[in-house]
Amino acid sequence: MITATQIRGARAMTGMSIEQLAAASGVPVGTIETLERGDHNAESHTVLAVQHALETAGVLFIASGNQDEGGPGVRLKERTSVDEGIRPENLSAANDG
Repeated sequence: MITATQIRGARAMTGMSIEQLAAASGVPVGTIETLERGDHNAESHTVLAVQHALETAGVLFIASGNQDEGGPGVRLKERTSVDEGIRPENLSAANDG
C-alpha cells in the first residue's frame, strides 16, 4: 500500500491540488488530507482510488526496497505534454489548493 509521503510527493509532482485529486479519485478532500497526514485507518478501496487517480495523472509508485536501495518512492512516467506541473522549488502552502 502507498504511503502518505508517496501521496504528497505524487500530488506535488503532478501539480494537482487536493481538490483536483479529490475530484479525480472520488474521495472527499478531508479524507485525502487525512491520508496525507499518514492516517492508516483508511479503507483499502479509498487508498486504491487515490493511487489510481495519481497513476492516471502520470505517476509510478516504487515499492520499498532493502536498506541499500531506499524506501518507497514515486517518479513520473515519461510525459508527452509540455506541462511539467509545479517545480519543487516553487511548492508552497500558497499553491497547495
